[in-house]
Amino acid sequence: MPDVGDSEVLVRIAACGVCTMEANLYAGRMPVYPSAAGHEIAGWVERVGEKAAGLEDMPEVGSLVTIDGLPRCGTCRSCRAGQSAICVALQGNVREDGAITMGEGLADYIKVHASRVWSVGDTDPAVAAMGEPLACVVHSLRRGGFRAGDRVTVIGAGYMGHLHLAVTKQLQARSVAVVEQDEQRLAAIAAAGADTAVAPGDIGQLPQADVVFVTIASRESIALALAAVADGGRIVLYGGSDGPPAELPGYEVHRRQLTVTGSFSHEPEDWRAAAELLRGGALNGRLETLVTARYALDEVEKALKQAAETPVYRVVVTP
Repeated sequence: MPDVGDSEVLVRIAACGVCTMEANLYAGRMPVYPSAAGHEIAGWVERVGEKAAGLEDMPEVGSLVTIDGLPRCGTCRSCRAGQSAICVALQGNVREDGAITMGEGLADYIKVHASRVWSVGDTDPAVAAMGEPLACVVHSLRRGGFRAGDRVTVIGAGYMGHLHLAVTKQLQARSVAVVEQDEQRLAAIAAAGADTAVAPGDIGQLPQADVVFVTIASRESIALALAAVADGGRIVLYGGSDGPPAELPGYEVHRRQLTVTGSFSHEPEDWRAAAELLRGGALNGRLETLVTARYALDEVEKALKQAAETPVYRVVVTP
């Protein structure tokens, strides 16, 4: 049981999602060891430090919170410029026992600075643990300049594609189309509320989009985004890849006045919006359908194995 400082909060973990990062750590594709993993976290507040307890809007003992589990240094060039999503220390602090802090949520308890806990009201803890990926999606929307009334196209119908669909629909996109090659995922996202869901070969059927979110990183998906976006539109490269370099036709970007940007991680203002989306409850039933499987903490290897080796939306560990 960790001690809690004056400005810290102790949380008893209720659920921790297994993201691609944890799956890659387990499979050896991301050899960052030893690591204290698990960064999609929700839990119940057990103790609040003396200074933090007097702050307005501080979650009370017993309340369910979603947690920003990734530290930032606050002093690097990016942090000082207000872009803490690309902090040089993100996912890289080292604990006293030598473990690299990459969330630390695959545990019974966690202590975090009071600024990194967000109350979400009464909901399924597995849904509350989606605060982190929701914050990433909110960040993606900000990076893409999303506005109510925009026509949206999402490339990819995996977990993050579903979240982009859910959030843009909730924030009043005029329409949301999804492009996906896998027939089962295409059918699933159509059932989840996409206005149009098409295979890549049918992209010409879609209305030109004000903003395109690329959630699958590949040369092909970026080419699809260029075909889907309207003149003067925006493309957000949300998914990351170590594959072959993509082609970005400079003249086309120039002539069509396209904006192409990346989106990585999240920042504090994204957490505020994500927590309110959870607290409001409108998305919660939809998000519950994205929980592929649940495992106890002593079954964490089974959870990691399933996430690393089989198609899933989200596997959740529930201590």
